Amino acid sequence: MSNEFTLNAESREALGKGASRRLRRLENKVPAILYGADQEPTNISLYANEIAKATENEAFYSHILTIILNGKEEKAVVKDLQRHPAKGFVMHADFQRIDETHKIHMQVPLHFINEEKCHGVKMQGGVISHQMAEVEIQCLAKDLPEYLEVDMVDINVGTTLHLSDIKLPEGVEIMALIQGEDHDLPIASVNAPKGSASEESEEEAPEE
Repeated sequence: MSNEFTLNAESREALGKGASRRLRRLENKVPAILYGADQEPTNISLYANEIAKATENEAFYSHILTIILNGKEEKAVVKDLQRHPAKGFVMHADFQRIDETHKIHMQVPLHFINEEKCHGVKMQGGVISHQMAEVEIQCLAKDLPEYLEVDMVDINVGTTLHLSDIKLPEGVEIMALIQGEDHDLPIASVNAPKGSASEESEEEAPEE
């Protein structure tokens, strides 16, 4: 993967809302927690400017991160970010430690490529509609993709793509499909333009 993310962290002893407010206001740091890999959860603090910069990159949310805690490197993934409801800055973060031998569950974004070359759009005047922007997968940390590509180039009007149409890298599984065919949900479709003959014929109802 092309992106590398490193966050510097420190252990924190003072807990509670008041301590968190002081941490953010006086030290410009963000309270967080690091858990998993059969270790005790560790309360940490991060530099607000570092996490603000990192979260601007989409890859941050589906990437193995390096957290340097008291001089020791920890590999982790971000599991939850709590943001200020009005200003949008990160108020708290949850990170899960990575165990290289166990599969992790992650939400990864879908990248729809070749939409401008899509046959149903370019040749048939259709319109692409997205039903999903991300999907939950499971894999070993070494196999974690930053995103999954969905190629729209050959898709015709009236066609709906489903989760099973996504080409997966080796070692990656989609959680919904593990549950069975009934969970093969739509991810995108190419619809006929409004006012087209096909759409009008569908909408027409017999007069009484």
